[in-house]
Amino acid sequence: MPPTRLAGLLGTAIREQRQSRELSQSELAELAGVSQATVARIERGERAPSIAVLERLLAAMDVQLVVGVEPLDAHLDTRIDGLAARPIAERIDGLGLDRLLDRLTDFPQVITGCAAAVLQGAPVPADTLQIALRWQDAKLFTRWLETNYGQRWNARWGEFGGVWLEPEEPGEHLWSTRYGEIRATMCDELPETIEVRHGGRSYQVVPLVELELSEPRAAELLRRYRDRQLVSDG
Repeated sequence: MPPTRLAGLLGTAIREQRQSRELSQSELAELAGVSQATVARIERGERAPSIAVLERLLAAMDVQLVVGVEPLDAHLDTRIDGLAARPIAERIDGLGLDRLLDRLTDFPQVITGCAAAVLQGAPVPADTLQIALRWQDAKLFTRWLETNYGQRWNARWGEFGGVWLEPEEPGEHLWSTRYGEIRATMCDELPETIEVRHGGRSYQVVPLVELELSEPRAAELLRRYRDRQLVSDG
Protein backbone atom coordinates (compact mmCIF):
# COMPACT_ATOMS: atom_id res chain seq x y z
CA MET A 1 0.00 0.00 0.00
CA PRO A 2 1.46 3.43 -0.94
CA PRO A 3 2.22 5.94 1.81
CA THR A 4 -0.71 8.16 2.81
CA ARG A 5 -0.87 11.80 3.83
CA LEU A 6 -1.81 10.75 7.37
CA ALA A 7 1.21 8.45 7.60
CA GLY A 8 3.44 11.36 6.57
CA LEU A 9 1.88 13.73 9.11
CA LEU A 10 2.18 11.20 11.94
CA GLY A 11 5.78 10.42 10.98
CA THR A 12 6.69 14.09 11.02
CA ALA A 13 5.06 14.58 14.41
CA ILE A 14 6.91 11.62 15.93
CA ARG A 15 10.24 12.77 14.48
CA GLU A 16 9.84 16.36 15.71
CA GLN A 17 8.88 15.25 19.22
CA ARG A 18 11.79 12.79 19.37
CA GLN A 19 14.32 15.34 18.16
CA SER A 20 13.05 18.00 20.56
CA ARG A 21 13.92 15.59 23.39
CA GLU A 22 17.31 14.74 21.89
CA LEU A 23 16.40 11.06 21.68
CA SER A 24 17.83 8.75 19.06
CA GLN A 25 15.51 6.42 17.18
CA SER A 26 16.95 3.50 19.13
CA GLU A 27 16.34 5.21 22.48
CA LEU A 28 12.72 6.00 21.59
CA ALA A 29 12.20 2.46 20.33
CA GLU A 30 13.45 1.02 23.61
CA LEU A 31 11.21 3.31 25.66
CA ALA A 32 8.17 2.39 23.57
CA GLY A 33 8.95 -1.32 23.27
CA VAL A 34 9.25 -1.39 19.48
CA SER A 35 12.14 -1.87 17.08
CA GLN A 36 14.36 0.93 15.77
CA ALA A 37 13.39 -0.11 12.23
CA THR A 38 9.72 0.46 13.12
CA VAL A 39 10.45 3.98 14.36
CA ALA A 40 12.48 4.72 11.22
CA ARG A 41 9.70 3.55 8.88
CA ILE A 42 7.06 5.52 10.77
CA GLU A 43 9.14 8.71 10.75
CA ARG A 44 9.74 8.39 7.00
CA GLY A 45 6.00 8.08 6.45
CA GLU A 46 6.42 4.61 4.95
CA ARG A 47 4.20 2.98 7.55
CA ALA A 48 1.18 4.28 9.44
CA PRO A 49 1.49 3.08 13.04
CA SER A 50 -1.34 1.20 14.70
CA ILE A 51 -3.20 3.15 17.38
CA ALA A 52 -1.52 1.03 20.08
CA VAL A 53 1.99 1.69 18.73
CA LEU A 54 1.27 5.39 18.23
CA GLU A 55 0.05 5.72 21.82
CA ARG A 56 3.16 3.93 23.13
CA LEU A 57 5.50 6.16 21.14
CA LEU A 58 3.77 9.34 22.29
CA ALA A 59 3.48 8.18 25.90
CA ALA A 60 7.22 7.44 25.91
CA MET A 61 7.71 11.16 25.20
CA ASP A 62 5.03 12.31 27.70
CA VAL A 63 2.72 13.70 25.01
CA GLN A 64 -0.63 12.71 23.55
CA LEU A 65 -2.30 13.09 20.17
CA VAL A 66 -4.95 15.78 19.63
CA VAL A 67 -7.28 14.83 16.76
CA GLY A 68 -9.14 17.31 14.57
CA VAL A 69 -10.90 17.29 11.22
CA GLU A 70 -11.05 19.73 8.32
CA PRO A 71 -12.68 19.76 4.88
CA LEU A 72 -11.19 17.64 2.11
CA ASP A 73 -8.71 19.41 -0.14
CA ALA A 74 -10.88 19.60 -3.27
CA HIS A 75 -11.02 23.38 -2.83
CA LEU A 76 -7.25 23.46 -3.36
CA ASP A 77 -7.66 22.73 -7.06
CA THR A 78 -9.41 26.06 -7.61
CA ARG A 79 -6.80 27.87 -5.55
CA ILE A 80 -3.89 26.22 -7.39
CA ASP A 81 -5.44 27.12 -10.74
CA GLY A 82 -5.87 30.71 -9.62
CA LEU A 83 -2.26 30.94 -8.46
CA ALA A 84 -0.99 29.42 -11.72
CA ALA A 85 -2.71 32.22 -13.62
CA ARG A 86 -0.89 34.91 -11.62
CA PRO A 87 2.65 36.14 -12.38
CA ILE A 88 5.25 34.74 -9.96
CA ALA A 89 6.09 38.27 -8.76
CA GLU A 90 2.49 38.65 -7.54
CA ARG A 91 2.62 35.30 -5.76
CA ILE A 92 5.81 36.30 -3.96
CA ASP A 93 4.45 39.72 -3.02
CA GLY A 94 1.37 38.02 -1.60
CA LEU A 95 3.56 36.07 0.82
CA GLY A 96 5.09 39.22 2.32
CA LEU A 97 8.41 37.42 2.82
CA ASP A 98 10.81 40.34 2.61
CA ARG A 99 9.48 42.21 5.64
CA LEU A 100 10.02 39.18 7.82
CA LEU A 101 13.27 37.96 6.27
CA ASP A 102 14.87 41.41 6.72
CA ARG A 103 14.53 40.93 10.47
CA LEU A 104 15.62 37.30 10.73
CA THR A 105 19.30 38.14 10.96
CA ASP A 106 20.17 36.82 14.44
CA PHE A 107 20.72 33.22 13.34
CA PRO A 108 21.27 31.27 10.10
CA GLN A 109 18.22 29.82 8.41
CA VAL A 110 16.98 28.82 4.94
CA ILE A 111 13.55 28.91 3.33
CA THR A 112 11.77 25.58 3.05
CA GLY A 113 8.24 24.22 2.69
CA CYS A 114 5.62 25.78 0.45
CA ALA A 115 7.29 29.21 0.55
CA ALA A 116 10.40 27.67 -1.04
CA ALA A 117 8.22 26.01 -3.68
CA VAL A 118 6.57 29.34 -4.54
CA LEU A 119 9.97 31.02 -4.94
CA GLN A 120 10.87 28.28 -7.43
CA GLY A 121 7.77 28.94 -9.51
CA ALA A 122 5.34 26.33 -8.20
CA PRO A 123 1.78 27.74 -7.84
CA VAL A 124 1.06 26.07 -4.52
CA PRO A 125 -0.77 27.73 -1.61
CA ALA A 126 1.64 29.17 0.96
CA ASP A 127 0.34 31.27 3.82
CA THR A 128 3.33 31.21 6.18
CA LEU A 129 7.09 31.61 5.89
CA GLN A 130 8.65 28.24 6.69
CA ILE A 131 12.33 28.13 7.60
CA ALA A 132 14.76 25.34 8.39
CA LEU A 133 16.51 26.14 11.65
CA ARG A 134 19.26 24.31 13.53
CA TRP A 135 18.60 23.01 17.02
CA GLN A 136 21.82 24.66 18.18
CA ASP A 137 20.29 28.05 17.29
CA ALA A 138 17.02 27.40 19.14
CA LYS A 139 17.93 29.72 22.02
CA LEU A 140 18.80 32.54 19.63
CA PHE A 141 15.48 32.00 17.90
CA THR A 142 13.65 32.06 21.24
CA ARG A 143 15.30 35.37 22.17
CA TRP A 144 14.31 36.77 18.77
CA LEU A 145 10.72 35.69 19.38
CA GLU A 146 10.70 37.32 22.81
CA THR A 147 11.95 40.57 21.32
CA ASN A 148 9.37 40.52 18.53
CA TYR A 149 6.24 39.67 20.53
CA GLY A 150 6.23 36.02 19.51
CA GLN A 151 3.41 33.68 20.48
CA ARG A 152 3.34 29.96 19.80
CA TRP A 153 0.40 28.10 18.29
CA ASN A 154 -1.66 26.34 20.94
CA ALA A 155 -3.37 23.36 19.29
CA ARG A 156 -5.56 22.73 22.33
CA TRP A 157 -6.99 26.24 22.30
CA GLY A 158 -6.92 26.67 18.52
CA GLU A 159 -5.10 30.02 18.79
CA PHE A 160 -1.72 31.56 19.52
CA GLY A 161 -0.58 31.91 23.12
CA GLY A 162 -0.65 30.04 26.40
CA VAL A 163 2.26 27.66 25.64
CA TRP A 164 6.03 27.89 25.96
CA LEU A 165 7.85 29.74 23.16
CA GLU A 166 10.92 27.50 23.11
CA PRO A 167 11.16 25.07 20.16
CA GLU A 168 12.44 22.42 22.58
CA GLU A 169 9.09 22.40 24.38
CA PRO A 170 6.29 20.11 23.10
CA GLY A 171 3.97 21.62 20.54
CA GLU A 172 3.69 22.70 16.92
CA HIS A 173 6.61 24.71 15.58
CA LEU A 174 4.46 27.65 14.49
CA TRP A 175 4.69 31.16 15.89
CA SER A 176 3.09 34.54 15.29
CA THR A 177 5.30 37.65 15.51
CA ARG A 178 4.90 41.37 14.98
CA TYR A 179 6.12 40.85 11.40
CA GLY A 180 4.15 37.75 10.44
CA GLU A 181 3.88 34.03 11.11
CA ILE A 182 6.84 31.64 11.05
CA ARG A 183 6.82 27.88 10.81
CA ALA A 184 10.13 26.18 11.65
CA THR A 185 11.53 22.83 10.60
CA MET A 186 14.12 22.02 13.28
CA CYS A 187 17.19 20.08 12.15
CA ASP A 188 20.72 19.23 13.23
CA GLU A 189 22.26 20.79 10.12
CA LEU A 190 20.75 23.13 7.57
CA PRO A 191 19.82 21.39 4.31
CA GLU A 192 21.57 22.10 1.03
CA THR A 193 20.04 25.04 -0.82
CA ILE A 194 19.95 26.73 -4.19
CA GLU A 195 19.83 30.45 -4.86
CA VAL A 196 16.85 32.01 -6.60
CA ARG A 197 16.51 35.67 -7.48
CA HIS A 198 13.38 37.76 -7.82
CA GLY A 199 13.08 41.52 -8.05
CA GLY A 200 16.79 42.03 -7.48
CA ARG A 201 16.72 39.99 -4.27
CA SER A 202 18.44 36.66 -3.58
CA TYR A 203 16.80 33.85 -1.60
CA GLN A 204 18.38 30.64 -0.29
CA VAL A 205 15.78 27.91 -0.68
CA VAL A 206 15.57 24.14 -0.33
CA PRO A 207 15.24 22.74 -3.90
CA LEU A 208 11.98 21.18 -5.05
CA VAL A 209 13.40 17.66 -5.26
CA GLU A 210 14.42 17.82 -1.59
CA LEU A 211 11.08 19.34 -0.54
CA GLU A 212 9.32 16.31 -1.97
CA LEU A 213 11.43 14.07 0.28
CA SER A 214 11.40 16.07 3.50
CA GLU A 215 8.26 18.25 3.62
CA PRO A 216 5.03 16.19 3.45
CA ARG A 217 2.64 19.12 2.96
CA ALA A 218 4.74 20.75 0.23
CA ALA A 219 5.22 17.35 -1.43
CA GLU A 220 1.47 16.72 -1.45
CA LEU A 221 0.72 20.10 -3.04
CA LEU A 222 3.46 19.70 -5.65
CA ARG A 223 2.08 16.30 -6.64
CA ARG A 224 -1.40 17.77 -6.84
CA TYR A 225 -0.15 20.55 -9.11
CA ARG A 226 1.65 18.06 -11.39
CA ASP A 227 -1.46 15.86 -11.57
CA ARG A 228 -3.53 18.84 -12.66
CA GLN A 229 -0.96 19.69 -15.32
CA LEU A 230 -1.21 16.14 -16.69
CA VAL A 231 -4.99 16.40 -16.85
CA SER A 232 -4.78 19.76 -18.63
CA ASP A 233 -2.16 18.52 -21.11
CA GLY A 234 -4.14 15.37 -21.75
